[in-house]
Amino acid sequence: MRAGIAQRPLMAGDVIPALGVAVASIAFVPILQAANPALAIVVETLVGCAIVLAAPAYAPSIAIFIILFQNLFVSILSSYLSTEAEMEFVKGYNFLVCSVMWLVTLALYLLRERNRSADIDRIMTWGIITLATVTVYFVIGATQDPRAALFYLRNIALPLFLFQLSLLTAATFEIRITPFLVAVATLLIACGYMELLFRDAWLHITNGYTFWQFDELKATRSGAWEAQMRATGNVPVDLIDRFRFGFLNSPLFEDFGLSTILRIHGPNMSAISFGYGIAFSILFLFSVGYRWLAVAAIPLLLLCSVKGALILVIFVAFAWTSTWLLGASITLVAGFVALVLYVIVAIHIGLQIGDFHVIGFMGGWNGFMQNPFGRGLGVGGNLTEGYFAIDWSAAQQAGTIEGAVESAIGVLLYQMGIAALVPLGFFLAMALKAWRLYASSGILTQGLAAFGTIVVLVNGIFQEEALFAPPALGLLLCLTGLVIGHHIRTRGDGHEAAPTAAVTAV
Repeated sequence: MRAGIAQRPLMAGDVIPALGVAVASIAFVPILQAANPALAIVVETLVGCAIVLAAPAYAPSIAIFIILFQNLFVSILSSYLSTEAEMEFVKGYNFLVCSVMWLVTLALYLLRERNRSADIDRIMTWGIITLATVTVYFVIGATQDPRAALFYLRNIALPLFLFQLSLLTAATFEIRITPFLVAVATLLIACGYMELLFRDAWLHITNGYTFWQFDELKATRSGAWEAQMRATGNVPVDLIDRFRFGFLNSPLFEDFGLSTILRIHGPNMSAISFGYGIAFSILFLFSVGYRWLAVAAIPLLLLCSVKGALILVIFVAFAWTSTWLLGASITLVAGFVALVLYVIVAIHIGLQIGDFHVIGFMGGWNGFMQNPFGRGLGVGGNLTEGYFAIDWSAAQQAGTIEGAVESAIGVLLYQMGIAALVPLGFFLAMALKAWRLYASSGILTQGLAAFGTIVVLVNGIFQEEALFAPPALGLLLCLTGLVIGHHIRTRGDGHEAAPTAAVTAV
């Protein structure tokens, strides 16, 4: 049975079955958790194993779906949950399923049931070295704050898991995933417009009032809400007030009448995750020919009000255009120069206006200079208890803080020191490998994987979620694994893939 499914590519006719398996794999987790947490863990572990063993071609598709839509089902069934701690635990099941699928795939690779070409072996070796390095710092951090260390291990490891899962699957089996991704992008856009145009109905359909009540309890008990009110001066009265947000979270737009907007959170129940999901959808839809649908999603991108997601779309669009006009090599060099200038200017302006993200990065940089060997995962960062005790007024005056927050790169430098270059270097190396494919083929999807990963890594300087929210770096590395794995498989089979065929294969 497994061999029969594995030999057949995932194509348009498999979209509905793939969506059905994806929904079934995650939709009923809140009920299982409420009934018996141990049973829920066992069931989801078996689901992850079954997907890889029985239908391996579906694994990357299911990983993408649950990353984008898990919280929708959590929200719908949130009435079955009793505490905000239970809610947070349930949100972690997407990591469990993806991790199990990665682990089973890795085991099959080691047993030589996945592609063991020289290229694959080399990439996998460096990936395992990266994971081992992160694990060492997890052990160091766990001795100081086990909970925070575990959170950061999950956040750093998941993009790597998604990359290796997609790489090994695409290198072994023919996966025509474009129809599935188009369907997922269409669903994501539909959910966004439903929330935008019929927000009250959306909140009722998704049981959003109950979901956000849990989030409110968590924010209140952790101190996050109080810290946010102190930092912004905004005191929300009702749930809709909590959705009001400064456009792109910057005072620079207040003179244009964009001081506040009603932010869209989508099925992710997170504006930042939804913003990156929409940005990825826009670029992917454009790259495979669904350009009017991509254009239709642009208003949602603006109303998410996520700077990093908007920069992702703009940078990749310019990179595609520049490659067409000037060539791949000139574009790559010009792109790196533009990103360096962007970082310099953004830090300069951020220090002048007291931007929290820039201040957080400077704290991480100063901490790195004080201890270049790092302190361990979970020591510093948004997920630690000390985050809510930060005096932002004093930090704005000083231009830095003690520790690192609001910046993924700053947090990595603070926690891992010079070793932070290992995961960052590995992700950059995979992006450049995808770029070499794009330079020789001109396939836009490969360009998205390459330039998208690069710009999200840079976004990590100014945003912790850029590297740690799965719909950001996780989605792009998943796509990068697919395009690299497909190239290795078709080259190994002796096929010369035409550009149109390669696009379909992704």
